[in-house]
Amino acid sequence: MTKPSTSFWVISVIALLWNAMGVNAYLQQAFMTDSFKAMYNEEQLKMITEAPSWATAAFAIAVFGGVLGCILLLMRKQLAKTVFIISLIGILVQMYYNFFVIDSIAVYGPSAMAMPIMVILFALFLIWYSKYCIQKNWIG
Repeated sequence: MTKPSTSFWVISVIALLWNAMGVNAYLQQAFMTDSFKAMYNEEQLKMITEAPSWATAAFAIAVFGGVLGCILLLMRKQLAKTVFIISLIGILVQMYYNFFVIDSIAVYGPSAMAMPIMVILFALFLIWYSKYCIQKNWIG
């Protein structure tokens, strides 16, 4: 392996922080913290609490996979790419539930599309970036 550039470390740490925010969101939802409940009205909270276990599991796979992928990236392991792909699958399953099963746009409004689009784009970037790092021989 060759020594990665400074940008590798910066991007990897930013990606880890981004995915850690996802884990925080998952944990707040899972434990229904007061700060979490304060962000939503009754109808929205009902949708969240009635989500099927497969949708909640997809959310967990997405966020914990993202963190694990970032840790593997920082450890310079090629397995990061595979874990990022698994995380993306979790994201897509979660988004399928949110947009096609419960029609969250009807409940949250069109602005509800902004964060999911960012999440998907960031996940795709991490898959591409890990592949790029493999080609540069920064991770092995």
